[in-house]
Amino acid sequence: MKNKLITFGEIMARFSPPDNLRLAQAMPGNLDVTFAGCEASVAVSYSILGGDSSFVTALPNNTLSEACINNLNSYSVDTSNILRLDKGRFGTYYLESGSNQRASAVTYDRYKSTISLSKPEDYDWESILKNKEWLHISGITPALSEHAYNATLFCVQKAKSSGLKTSCDLNFRSKLWQWNNSYSARELARSKMPEIIKHIDLLVGNEQDAEDVFDIKAQDSNFKNGEINIESYPKIAKNISNVFPNLSLIAITLRESVSANHNRWGAMLYDCTKKSSIFSPSKKDIYSPFEIKNIVDRLGAGDSFAAGLIFSLNHLKTDNKNALEFAVAASCLAHSIKGDYNLSTSDEVFDLVNGFTSGRVSR
Repeated sequence: MKNKLITFGEIMARFSPPDNLRLAQAMPGNLDVTFAGCEASVAVSYSILGGDSSFVTALPNNTLSEACINNLNSYSVDTSNILRLDKGRFGTYYLESGSNQRASAVTYDRYKSTISLSKPEDYDWESILKNKEWLHISGITPALSEHAYNATLFCVQKAKSSGLKTSCDLNFRSKLWQWNNSYSARELARSKMPEIIKHIDLLVGNEQDAEDVFDIKAQDSNFKNGEINIESYPKIAKNISNVFPNLSLIAITLRESVSANHNRWGAMLYDCTKKSSIFSPSKKDIYSPFEIKNIVDRLGAGDSFAAGLIFSLNHLKTDNKNALEFAVAASCLAHSIKGDYNLSTSDEVFDLVNGFTSGRVSR
């Protein structure tokens, strides 16, 4: 079967204080521990939706790596091509979940992780990409180190030459991109990411990513205040497609942050060939975002969107409109689930697409 998704990137242990506590309140004490990483989250979500997924990374030889691999396997993600190396460490990050007007905060501890020390030649890409149809990466992994950047670039080049569809979630992280002191994080991303995007078919991001990575800004939008002007987004996508004529589709997620607990959520999909855009969700062809008023966990929402979009395009073979509706609904549900993984099934997503929003018990 050749409809498999493969993702490549770093997976980490995520430590979170329970009950919206701050780290200073919770430590010393107990923290909730899960596994998380953009590309791993996409692979897990894709598998739960009903697709066939594989995840590739490099991990150290220790029991934490074993636990991580077992966790991925429990969601039917193929981990047979994960490298186990005697160098580096298992990366971690710490999440303080925000509430009301206090924003969530992430602290990384991933310096010299195993994947950041791994070179392109450490991976047998010929074997890894065999019988795969779609490769998904993000802008996070190349931000870790020059080795990780080179491995990501080589990976997408090999995937395209092997006939795979490719997608990338820009995911600019200002706390990363620190591996060349001659540049700021934004400058380094702007100098390096275009070489990767040249080999991408589907680009995913938000308006801040477009500004940080491509210096293309949404007019009359205030990202920090959660204010958006949807009329500017087709222009952003058009400007990006003019720079990268290889792109087929550009997806931009639209988040309006009323508070840490209340967001409005939707997305736009731009067809680079037809130069046309669609928005979801909509009512009578007017964009009408989901009102998510009691967020359980927003981390991983973008990953669940990417997984839903790839799943509907690659596995369900649906059109752009239905694909976008499915992806936005999947990522909306992800806000109700603790942890980075979206554990929503296809049936649950279709229920939301079809208007089931009451949350009544299913018996």
